[in-house]
Amino acid sequence: MAERSTAAVDVADNSGDKPLTAQADQSTADGVANNRERDTDSDEAQGSAGTERPGHASPPELHSGHKLARRYRLEECVTRLDGFSSWRAVDEKLRRAVGVHILPADHARARSVLAAARSSALLGDPRFVQVLDAVEENDLVYVVHEWLPDATELTTLLMSGPLEPHEAYQMVSQIASAMSAAHREGLSHLRLNPNAVLRTSSGQWRIRGLAVNAALRGVASDTPQRTDTEAIGALLYAALTQRWPYENDAYGLSGLPKDIGLIAPDQVRAGVHRGLSELAMRALANDGATASRHESACTTPEELVKAIGEMPRIRPPEPAFTAPPEYQRTTYQQGTYGRPAPHPGATQPVTAPPAPLQSRTGKALKWAVSALLIAALGLGSWQLADALMDQGKSDDTNRTQTTDDGDKNSAAPKPVQPIKIQDAAEYVVSGGAQHPNDVDQTYDGDGSTYWRTSSFLGGPVLAPYKPGVGIVYDLGSAQEVSAATIGLYYGGDHTTVDLYAADSLNPAPSALESMRKLGEVTTNGTSATVKVTKPVKSRYVLVWLTALPHAPGDQYSDPGYKQAVTDVKFTG
Repeated sequence: MAERSTAAVDVADNSGDKPLTAQADQSTADGVANNRERDTDSDEAQGSAGTERPGHASPPELHSGHKLARRYRLEECVTRLDGFSSWRAVDEKLRRAVGVHILPADHARARSVLAAARSSALLGDPRFVQVLDAVEENDLVYVVHEWLPDATELTTLLMSGPLEPHEAYQMVSQIASAMSAAHREGLSHLRLNPNAVLRTSSGQWRIRGLAVNAALRGVASDTPQRTDTEAIGALLYAALTQRWPYENDAYGLSGLPKDIGLIAPDQVRAGVHRGLSELAMRALANDGATASRHESACTTPEELVKAIGEMPRIRPPEPAFTAPPEYQRTTYQQGTYGRPAPHPGATQPVTAPPAPLQSRTGKALKWAVSALLIAALGLGSWQLADALMDQGKSDDTNRTQTTDDGDKNSAAPKPVQPIKIQDAAEYVVSGGAQHPNDVDQTYDGDGSTYWRTSSFLGGPVLAPYKPGVGIVYDLGSAQEVSAATIGLYYGGDHTTVDLYAADSLNPAPSALESMRKLGEVTTNGTSATVKVTKPVKSRYVLVWLTALPHAPGDQYSDPGYKQAVTDVKFTG
């Protein structure tokens, strides 16, 4: 359960918007995995980013049990390097585990770490491990970040072998999409490696160290987008082959043989998915190493996301079917049940039957028993016939009433059960996200809080400018969803809501076409109920808005076509 530092500051702004680095002057932190940190990253293994030498600041004298801001109690040091240290700690105020980076306030990188942390915190994207606090206090600079006890590093996952094609596809899709969103806000990573990529227990991939790890290590790059794109290609290469795509060994992986250059993953290991192999080469070899296949190189995460979207969707593997045990014929025979089986070849003694009643008294007793049996059978037959006649009369009288009651019982409606929402994430197919930090306000039980969309000039239908906006909900386990009730903030015009069964909490942008549609409704009011005609079991459900009403401007947005979701409830 440790931390690896990997982040970047002062990155290029390619989106045309004001970069987040210009909005803050504070600090960020990465996430936490389940094993102790191994400082295996090296500049040779990582690639093109350069590193400056740290200042000669002495690391602060800290120990387990030390408290920061009378709140964060240090538990275990997981990294001590280049004048800074990283700790697993406990937030005693909120009673939760956190991670903390600490370095002296006079450290050569203290200012850049604070700025990087605060810039990353402003992004607020749930696909990145979140920064919780960034403080300069008592000659120390420390950055507090999420600690993910249920997450596993990609380094650990690759110890047991390469990933399945579907798992590798999900990993590269989610990582590329997240980094594309970060670069649009002027943030890059520059130390994106298997230590910085985590998979949670729900199957979501998250990135730690955005704009912090590189600041801690003093890493910079003149081409941050290209550096991060090549790093994503290296992650995919490692996931497909269990090899690091450079000559040096790194992150517990063997490098490629020397003097053979960069070869495609499907030439390193048999059975590698060809489409993913080509994708890794397009991201890694930006000088045209894939020219023989006539594919253009990907030099930015956004180009990589587009290339992933053009690939045929890779479906998850079919669940393995376990054949039932073969039918075993019983050896039961009358008169032998419960007795031990005879040994083969052994002669079993034959028990002689009891002698029949041969005497005169015995014959008389047999005739008496026979007469009694005949009398009993005659009496029983007469009573049975009389009961059947009475039953026939009552059936003719009450036939209609009995049939009606039976129909009512057989058609009893199945009780409706509410389904609790465990987690949620905004789903983005194209363009920028709406307000991903507010998705939890759609299932907090408070009708006054909401997640809102941006204000669009065209409408009510968003297409073709944008296919739609929405949120994917995690129900905790596969549930049979029969209906969804969505509370809306704005009425008027019309709002169209589609319901889909999704395959994960963060599906790829191209996944919408392959999702199973559960239902659709259009309303002019402030509530929409989507009924599922044929209930389907799914853990993840997408609430997708394709048309929005026109609403006036307010303190948050200009007049235009927009909507806000106040409360979402699912029933099964």
